[in-house]
Amino acid sequence: MEEQLQSSWSKLLDKLSGWVDSVVLNLPNLLIALLIFIFASWISRNLQSLTNRYLRKLIKQPSIRGLVSNVFSIVIIVLGLILALSVLNLDGTLKSLLAGAGVAGLAVSLALQGTLSNTFSGLFIAIKDEMNIGDWVETNGFSGKVVEIDLRNTKIKEADNNIVVVPNRMIMENPFKNYGLTKRIRTTITCGVGYESDLRKVKKVSIEAIEKLYPPNRGENIEFYYTDFGNSSIDFLLRFWVDAQENLTALEVKSEAVMTIKETFDKHGINIPFPIRTVIQQNTNQGSKEDSEQ
Repeated sequence: MEEQLQSSWSKLLDKLSGWVDSVVLNLPNLLIALLIFIFASWISRNLQSLTNRYLRKLIKQPSIRGLVSNVFSIVIIVLGLILALSVLNLDGTLKSLLAGAGVAGLAVSLALQGTLSNTFSGLFIAIKDEMNIGDWVETNGFSGKVVEIDLRNTKIKEADNNIVVVPNRMIMENPFKNYGLTKRIRTTITCGVGYESDLRKVKKVSIEAIEKLYPPNRGENIEFYYTDFGNSSIDFLLRFWVDAQENLTALEVKSEAVMTIKETFDKHGINIPFPIRTVIQQNTNQGSKEDSEQ
């Protein structure tokens, strides 16, 4: 029994001695690996701030910028770890880690398929600059002002002040209209004037009023067309160009144009009629009524 204990103790001492020798022999490699990992961490932190600062010119959403800079930082850390393990001659451990990371990445990607789809869609929206905060958009049956774009969703404030949260994937997979992508938009309003009006004068003062409110650029024209003989008025269509500014929507443009046209017509004594129904009642002895509509 005593001999067995001595033999076991001798083997344990030999094992510890071997470990000590291994540590002493690999101490330079261990120090080099440690320095490599510290240097990679330092580069990762500095690269993250530099990347975030540079991306401000390309990506306006802070959440998207943070994700991209974090990805770059993680890549540098992983490369530093791989290089450190190679210096320590732990190639087998490195292969096992890479294999495990591959399997884990596949499982995570399958489990988070919808989330990853929204994330990549958000990145695509931010990089392509097809939708920005402040734009007025129409998508998936909703219309409003874009107030936030994050990694998963886009928040749109509708005209009634309600916030609609739309997944980024649905925006990318469906058509959407962005009024902020064009510098100039074309707006149309319709109106009518009384039959007694001087139609050429109406056309002249209408074009002058809109031209003063929204001056056309070179090559653009304010279009005015009479379209129909209505029941109570002669109808016309007025079409003009305006700047597609951040807070300038089609409804605001039409509102300003309608007020300007009304003020101009009042100034020149031009009548905008409304439907009139005249009822003529004859003597009841004749037993008839006749309605006429103008």
